[in-house]
Amino acid sequence: MDAKSIKIDLENDIKKKSFQFGLKRLMDIVLSFIGIVMLIPIYIIVYIAIKIDSKGPAIFKQVRVGKDNVPFKIYKFRTMVVNAEKKRSLEIETQDIENFVFQSKSDNRITKVGAFLRKTSLDELPQLFNVLMGNMSLVGPRPEIPDVVKFYPPEYAQRLLVLPGITGLAQISGRGEIELGKTVYFDLTYIKNFSVGYDIKILFKTVLSVFKREGAF
Repeated sequence: MDAKSIKIDLENDIKKKSFQFGLKRLMDIVLSFIGIVMLIPIYIIVYIAIKIDSKGPAIFKQVRVGKDNVPFKIYKFRTMVVNAEKKRSLEIETQDIENFVFQSKSDNRITKVGAFLRKTSLDELPQLFNVLMGNMSLVGPRPEIPDVVKFYPPEYAQRLLVLPGITGLAQISGRGEIELGKTVYFDLTYIKNFSVGYDIKILFKTVLSVFKREGAF
């Protein structure tokens, strides 16, 4: 089960579903705005907890690759020590791209509060602002880092045809614990079968996964 097994033209599928994608964007705007307003107390509590736990900013910003290969800054609550990216360089060989796993369960750069935030997926909440701004969606492929995207074969690049999401079919199928090849397979399957109803189904399954604490996004 990998992306190479999907031999399809996703661009035509997306064009045929332009109205559905329009409804998806409307749903993103409404739900992200409501979510931001309702979660203000949680934002404040998490912000204070991070500042007490370790030095540095509470919000982590990182460049990710979005729709049509356009880079953007993703927002998360910081879960690692400051300058964590410099403490361990990311080395990826082209022949290993299919088996690459982005997150590691054992990482000494993660703070105490950060470990809790990852376990509960609370670190993802600031991405609601990304959704409201239009560079992410509530549901979609995982927003990848440029160092990984530069090794994408053509079939992997198809996941960049739509907005990346806070959650998605890949995330609820294994969250941060599955290899990139399987992740892309799930992402392309999602794009092929996309509908607003499918998004709602994934959102409900995401809530269940978070409560069960299965992996981490």
